[in-house]
Amino acid sequence: MHPAGTFARPDMDLDAVREVSLAVNATHLFVYFVPEAPEEAARLGVTEYAPAYFAFRSAPMGAVPWQVTLAVFYSFSPRSVRAMTGVWDTATPKEWQAARFAAVGRALRRVDAHLTADQLAEARSLIDPVVASADYAGKPMAAANASVPLPAAPLVALWQQITVAREWRGDAHITVLAANGLGPCDCNVLQTATGHFPEAIARATRLWDDEEVAAATARLVARGWLDADGTATDAGIAARERIEAETDELCAALWTPIGDSGARRLTSLILPVHDAFTAAGTYPFRVETGDRRSAAPEAAGQAPSSRGLDARTGSAG
Repeated sequence: MHPAGTFARPDMDLDAVREVSLAVNATHLFVYFVPEAPEEAARLGVTEYAPAYFAFRSAPMGAVPWQVTLAVFYSFSPRSVRAMTGVWDTATPKEWQAARFAAVGRALRRVDAHLTADQLAEARSLIDPVVASADYAGKPMAAANASVPLPAAPLVALWQQITVAREWRGDAHITVLAANGLGPCDCNVLQTATGHFPEAIARATRLWDDEEVAAATARLVARGWLDADGTATDAGIAARERIEAETDELCAALWTPIGDSGARRLTSLILPVHDAFTAAGTYPFRVETGDRRSAAPEAAGQAPSSRGLDARTGSAG
């Protein structure tokens, strides 16, 4: 039985759930690509990308060993996450979290990403009840981020609330991946084969070796999801979409407090942040946004262009 089938599905339009999930991911994502993040990490004494990345994202959980981070990040190999060994000796999780907020704030100012005071207030009126009423059972990354005190800067605070929702979907997605028997390396291979994540970035950041990738490919070939040359089959493409749909079903409960209209309104309010980073040339690939702002002409924003270097959520990996 798939996990979504074990819960009563709230009365939510799953298209609205997918749209807001993509918008949340797109709005969060810049932190993994902006120069401000490694600059803030360097101020803490860490100049390599990998340990800084894991420290920034793990900080809400406290000074956990790398094995705990590996467990909740899922799609990364042990050799990649082991790089964070010693980061809590360099700086405390609280210092890493403050540095992350500093990087986010600086990056937002640099690209002139902004919402009006009214838009900020409306966005918070939508995302805050979602975060406050979410069920965090089995959602370790979301729960950890929900426990982080919000910073004073209004747009950075909104970004952190968005991060909670983003990690909530990531946690739910891992449940679906495991229920479908799709392991950490397998989900990376399926994700790249279906064209939803650049293979070069996956290999460079997840650090699965050739033997592990070959074994994962063989498993997916045996399932009929890949051809022998690693090309996704129609069945594999359909399987990836089914996994996304099952994740949407689990995530419907998250957005129930604001309903379909609230989820779509939040989508239109936050995507201008993503637009500003896209216009600044932040991303080396197209970011999926689920943008339907043409249906909300009152929303400000430019035309738009993911569990980025981080595709943890909403993409079978």
